[in-house]
Amino acid sequence: MDLTDCTAELLALGEPTHFEPACAWLRNDLFAQLAAHGFRSIALETDRVAALDGGFSHGLGEVDANRQLLAWLRQYNESAGEPLTWHGFDAPTEMFSAPSPRAYLEHARDYLGLVADIAALAGDDERWSRREAILDPAESPGATAEARELRVIADDLLVALHGQAPRRTADRDGWERAKVHATAGRGLLRYHAASAEPGDRDTRIARLAGMRAVLMAENLLDIRAVEADRGRTLVFAHNSHLQRSGSGAGAIVASLLGDRYAFVAGSLGHSEALGLGEPEPDTYEGLLQRGTETWKLAGVPTGRKRTDTQPERGYVGLDRELLDGADAVWHLA
Repeated sequence: MDLTDCTAELLALGEPTHFEPACAWLRNDLFAQLAAHGFRSIALETDRVAALDGGFSHGLGEVDANRQLLAWLRQYNESAGEPLTWHGFDAPTEMFSAPSPRAYLEHARDYLGLVADIAALAGDDERWSRREAILDPAESPGATAEARELRVIADDLLVALHGQAPRRTADRDGWERAKVHATAGRGLLRYHAASAEPGDRDTRIARLAGMRAVLMAENLLDIRAVEADRGRTLVFAHNSHLQRSGSGAGAIVASLLGDRYAFVAGSLGHSEALGLGEPEPDTYEGLLQRGTETWKLAGVPTGRKRTDTQPERGYVGLDRELLDGADAVWHLA
């Protein structure tokens, strides 16, 4: 089995955990191979707006392999006939905070040369970005009259951008940047509106996770639209975001793209970084571990879920629900 044989437009490579460095280094090697087989872009689990200028969110800029990936892309593109691009496909949200939509909407407004007092409606940026705005519905500005008016403005900006789509021919970068900013601003308003809805903590966290999944899926679909005339796209993110089962971004995108979406689940044997020992031989990971020195691409195994994992470090182990929607598994020994 070889990833270079994959014909899907969007190849989703699941990361079993964010905390095992080998995952990202192997991803770099795989993308370099895929670039020789029709892949022209890579999308990572980081803020899409920040990625426009080579930045990362969620602390991912501290990952050596991520910085090395960008350095390799720059070097490759210096002499490439067909350059490679990278994207973020996440929303500009952190675990318990989300910024004001003001700057994102103002970017699109200024590009279009329109007049709208977005700052007056948004107010102080800090009232949006503080933790209480997400954790306490009563402290959220997401359901205010001003927020509802900003959502109308966000929609109007996107309509205006599409109305000026012919301008994209002469200024593709500027037009796409404005669209990404306007989309992010609208997405933030949706996210803040969801945070303003009442409910117990678990209900609200699930609601916000669902909203994030929708925003990620929208970004992935838009990235594919942007890259469609250039080549295929590799997506790299945590398994939970890319798997076909459940209600995550992968489930949404897979239902819309069908066979044009392929999901390869990430698996981990042992890890010093996580304090994870060898898996029991009859577990999914134990079966994949046999004969694997570094890593391998394999078919979906039959076994049982391991119980010695580190959920707090993002690794909960393979299970049937995850594997039932996987086209293959890449296992790191």
